[in-house]
Amino acid sequence: MEHRYLGNSGTPVSALGLGTMTFGAETDEPGALAQLDRFVEAGGTFIDTADVYSAGVSEEIVGRWLARSGKRGEVVLATKARFPMSGEPLDRGAGRVHLRRALHASLRRLHTDDIDLYQVHGWDPNTPLDETLSTLDEFVGRGVVAHVGWSNVTGWQMQKIVDRCDRNGWARPVTLQPQYNLLDRGIELEVVPVCLEEEIGILPWSPLGGGWLTGKYSPDTRPTGETRLGEDPDRGVEAYDARNTERTWSILRLMDRIAAHRGITMAQVALAWVRLRPGVSSVILGARTLRQLDDNLASADVVLSNEEMTALTAVSAPGLPPYPYGVVRSICGVGVWDALGAVEMDA
Repeated sequence: MEHRYLGNSGTPVSALGLGTMTFGAETDEPGALAQLDRFVEAGGTFIDTADVYSAGVSEEIVGRWLARSGKRGEVVLATKARFPMSGEPLDRGAGRVHLRRALHASLRRLHTDDIDLYQVHGWDPNTPLDETLSTLDEFVGRGVVAHVGWSNVTGWQMQKIVDRCDRNGWARPVTLQPQYNLLDRGIELEVVPVCLEEEIGILPWSPLGGGWLTGKYSPDTRPTGETRLGEDPDRGVEAYDARNTERTWSILRLMDRIAAHRGITMAQVALAWVRLRPGVSSVILGARTLRQLDDNLASADVVLSNEEMTALTAVSAPGLPPYPYGVVRSICGVGVWDALGAVEMDA
């Protein structure tokens, strides 16, 4: 499997990472352990979890696997903190007290002395940013965290984080973990340009768009049964209706043609597209079953042609809002990514 670096750090990771949000929920422990074994057998080295996944159970499963397998030195281990772990006021947020306690708890659950990538799971409007950043720097200084990263922030928030770190000499984030796939390309407006400019590695989550990009849904039938939307009818109807658009079906039709021509699955096409996008360090896979993981891992060998990449990028383009992006492009001649030599969002 191809390996890349976490942003501008010296830490290499596999181009496909194993996400563990399903562990302890949709995936039981034997299934989770089988996924971990298969992932490293395939050359995977990047494992991503979070304290909030199944209220700590995901970390515990990963920790038991690390202890059993003796693979801690062979993988880059990432986890996250910020969201509530209980109903207690101190058991949430990105403040110093909670992050210290959260890190200690994660280390215990993961059966490890250090975390390779410790990520803040989202912006916290109730905590001064300097408090969060200085706490993360403290972790790095103590040697219990090698690198820090963020998830689920906007472009201006990411730039503010970087600027504050540079100004104060604190540990800079090396990664950002956002939602990114053929259906969800909003980060290309502001977030991706910041990451490219600041050499921050992108770790896309939900690269299959919650299952949509596997081709399991149709325009005429609402999802039922063993799918993420079908198992939760209330959530499923709303989410299905939001994506039941001509743009979605145009993307899926093109993916289906490419998959049929190559003799691969639609999921492999979707994963190959996001893996080949600028700035991506590792794509976070989120399989529920070993069979799904095997299919996802096979995408590591798929290299789409320039024509296929261009066609997929064009059909999935959400377009530029008229202002400011459209006006800036028309009167200044600067597209969203032009200054960075990247691809136009609505190309």
